[in-house]
Amino acid sequence: MKKDIIIPKVANVHIVAFQEWNDDFMENSWYAYLVNDTDNLLEMAMVVSRAYGLINGEERKTGTFRHAFAKVEPKTAVKVELLENNVLQLNNEFMLSYFSNGQLFDKTFVFRTNSINEKATADLPIINKRGVFAN
Repeated sequence: MKKDIIIPKVANVHIVAFQEWNDDFMENSWYAYLVNDTDNLLEMAMVVSRAYGLINGEERKTGTFRHAFAKVEPKTAVKVELLENNVLQLNNEFMLSYFSNGQLFDKTFVFRTNSINEKATADLPIINKRGVFAN
């Protein structure tokens, strides 16, 4: 039965992180964004995020956050969440599910431990800023 379920490959849809000014902290902070670099509408997009890993040899994890977006227009990006400095040293996982053209798409993106940093930035599509792509 499972072999009959076909989930197409996610292409040109990304989870990225880049810095923006944060008035609350009075500094540049890292934010995660969902980028739709396709010509298709993403419908009922759901992002489930969490962070996990070791800090000083001790297992740590955050709570699970859920973000829902009714529509993500083609060639746009939507802010998902703030990535606090203390979670950057953990693996940050974003599980994305959405519908496009009547098909279900699903992919897990991960920013590995300490991979979100200035040295790892690249040009981001749509946003026209430098940031980090999740794998």
